[in-house]
Amino acid sequence: MSSLTPPSEGDSAPNFTLYTDEQQPWRLSDHLDQPTVLLFFPGAFTSVCTTELNAVNNDLAAFEPAHVVGISTDSPAVLSEFRSAQQLAFPLLSDHDANVCAEYGAKYNQNFTDMELDRVAKRSAFVVDQTGTIQYAEVLDDAGQQPNFDAIKRSVQGLKGQGSGPQ
Repeated sequence: MSSLTPPSEGDSAPNFTLYTDEQQPWRLSDHLDQPTVLLFFPGAFTSVCTTELNAVNNDLAAFEPAHVVGISTDSPAVLSEFRSAQQLAFPLLSDHDANVCAEYGAKYNQNFTDMELDRVAKRSAFVVDQTGTIQYAEVLDDAGQQPNFDAIKRSVQGLKGQGSGPQ
C-alpha cells in the first residue's frame, strides 16, 4: 500500500507505537480489547483542531466503549500543553516524524501551505475493531472540514457486544 493511500474499511489497521502527551509508549495492538478511534489532526492550538477535539471531548460518552486518541505531528511537550489547556480526557499521540500519518494516508505531501510543509497530518478518522480491522475510514484533504462524528459514533456503536480482541 502506498504511503499516501489510506487503508480502507475492511483492511487491517497498520499497527504502530507512538508516545503520548505524557511521554508514555502507546501501541495500537495493546488497545484492541475494545474498538479504537484514531483522530489524526494537523496541529495543536489551531482553531479547527481545537474545535474538533473539544467536540469529541464534550461528547466522549457517545464514543463508548471505544478508546479515543488524537494523533498529530506535534511534539509530546506541545501536545501535553494543548491537552492540559483544553482539559481533554483522552490521550494525544505524537507522530513527530509523520510515519504513522503516512501509513494511514493521512499526511500532506508538501502541499499543506505555501511553506510546503511535509510533516503535517491530514484531518482523518479511523475506527479499528477488536480484530485490528478498520471499520470506518475518512481522510479529509481540506483541513477546514470536520470528520463525520455521527458516522464515527454509529461505527463504534455497531461494534458493541463483539468479542474481545485477537487471541
